[in-house]
Amino acid sequence: MKKISKMIIAAAIAIASLSPAIAKPKFRTVEQIKKSGTVKIAVFSDKKPFGYVDENGEYQGYDVYFGNRIAKDLGVKVKYVPVEAASRVEVLATGKVDIVLANFTVTPERAEKVDFALPYMKVALGIVSPESALITKPEQLNGKTLIIAKGTTAETFFTKNYPKVKLLKFDLYSEAYDALRDGRGDALSTDNTEVLAWAIENKGFAVGADSLGSLDAIAPAVTKGNSDLLGWLNNEIKSLEKEQFFHADYEATLRSVYGKDSDADALVVEGGKI
Repeated sequence: MKKISKMIIAAAIAIASLSPAIAKPKFRTVEQIKKSGTVKIAVFSDKKPFGYVDENGEYQGYDVYFGNRIAKDLGVKVKYVPVEAASRVEVLATGKVDIVLANFTVTPERAEKVDFALPYMKVALGIVSPESALITKPEQLNGKTLIIAKGTTAETFFTKNYPKVKLLKFDLYSEAYDALRDGRGDALSTDNTEVLAWAIENKGFAVGADSLGSLDAIAPAVTKGNSDLLGWLNNEIKSLEKEQFFHADYEATLRSVYGKDSDADALVVEGGKI
């Protein structure tokens, strides 16, 4: 019996050694971030005016303004990490960053992979196209080519609801907009906040449809299971309400783009309350 028991135990150990290890999410607590002296935040580098690199090589935009405040209140420096839309989940899961602030729309599917904090912005989808062939509703794109960025809510929305629309997909927003300028597609769709800003700065283009789908929330994201950092972020967003921080963010980064008569309340969320 002893020999049999030993054989069973040995076999169990051998099987366990052959089984792939279950990868645990990699993340840092607030205390670990503070001890390191740096918080790592993923932002877009080519999505003006929300996250972009200016002519001096500095990160700027609505998301970056918030990221700077997060670092200040943590008492650390900030390291911005450029991210593509399709890799926002991956950079958290692999521990490359602590927080994603990259126009990350909250969806049930994404919430299964990351933990979203309270929202700081609201958004719907929009379509920008040449003024000479303006697209005013999605049905006009049936049989035509729509440019989108991979891993975005625009990709999900049109794939699900408009299968007759041909999607031309790019990793980078800069590549997508270049394709629109070059005439490789009939229109481009992404967050309405961004296409409206882009059309203002690019003559010959206009937003014909500015509110597609549902009104969605944009929120910071942390690695799944990082309840410590998630709680800190939620408290931070709540505490910033009394100073109307995100309205100040709008004035500093978006007012000059959208114009003096634009309505900040159409985009801004204070205290995490939509």
